[in-house]
Amino acid sequence: MVAAPPLLLHVFATFATGGPQVRYATLVNRLGGAFRHAVVAMDGRQEARALLDPALGVHFPDVGVVKGDTIGNLRRFRAALRDIRPNLLVTSNWGSIEWAMARIGTGIPHLHIEDGFGPEERTHQIRRRVFARRVLLRRATVVLPSRVLWRIARDTWRLPEQRLRLLPNGVDLGRFGRVGHAAKARSAVVVGTVAALRPEKNLARLIRAVGRMGSEVQLVIVGDGTERPALERLAVTEGIAGRVSFAGHKKDPASCYAGFDIFALSSDTEQMPLSVLEAMAAGLPVVATDVGDIAEMLDPQNRRFVVPCDDDALADALSVLALDAEARARLGAANRRRAETDFAESTMIAAWEGLFRDLSAMR
Repeated sequence: MVAAPPLLLHVFATFATGGPQVRYATLVNRLGGAFRHAVVAMDGRQEARALLDPALGVHFPDVGVVKGDTIGNLRRFRAALRDIRPNLLVTSNWGSIEWAMARIGTGIPHLHIEDGFGPEERTHQIRRRVFARRVLLRRATVVLPSRVLWRIARDTWRLPEQRLRLLPNGVDLGRFGRVGHAAKARSAVVVGTVAALRPEKNLARLIRAVGRMGSEVQLVIVGDGTERPALERLAVTEGIAGRVSFAGHKKDPASCYAGFDIFALSSDTEQMPLSVLEAMAAGLPVVATDVGDIAEMLDPQNRRFVVPCDDDALADALSVLALDAEARARLGAANRRRAETDFAESTMIAAWEGLFRDLSAMR
């Protein structure tokens, strides 16, 4: 009798669409039937489910999470682990940390992924969370996509170095056509961004920065979220409502990049954002705040446009590129080459497959 593929139980704080969920869906779809998958969304949201190939039959068990009921949740999570019997528990970010506690004594191997921090930790680490990570993740394998996070895990959380894996995100280069010819046909310079409209993305900074630029510059914001009404009001207040387009959420934003001349990121906190990799794959120059690994991700020629988290600094960098089409083309081509060399999706998938296979065989 042929053994069933290993079963991986993935726990997310939310399965609304975001970078970690998009990466997960990419992995599941590309790996096909090599593994079986179950997903728990702590907040019950499952919008990213639409990204999964239905033929794979990913299971979404209901474990009855009750917000604030830590002791009760631990009992429920341990019962779920007994019922589901995964070969590997895969937790994602702080919002799933209670599962690391629930698995103690079960013998289930544990892989934890840390992609970054919410707005409450954008400037400093919360002490109780540092202690919890230090204790609960000490025997887990911990994956970090950025060098900044890897150093935090080693030096601040004091996790054993042999337990840490630096595994950069990757991008499907074939999905992104180069901007080139489409850009030449536009009369205005289009600054674009792709982001969830959440506070830590600080899209207000980007709107204010574009407001400091000339009327020949337009802004396109692809994405949706709770901040949208406030951002729409800000565009009116800044007097640029006619130059700001809110495109809303796109299931596959790949085609949107062809409408940009410059990709902009204005976040207060990031680590290795997928949107920057997608912009690089699309052959775009990038203007971004200096957070996480962004400066290291980009081609060295583009790094002068990675700036402090400041409205004026962002506006100045955007203005330089808005006036120089030749520089935009040169930097965009360099970023595309960098993506091809260092961030191919196939490399990322092979690394994750090996990790899933090795750890799930430990049980």
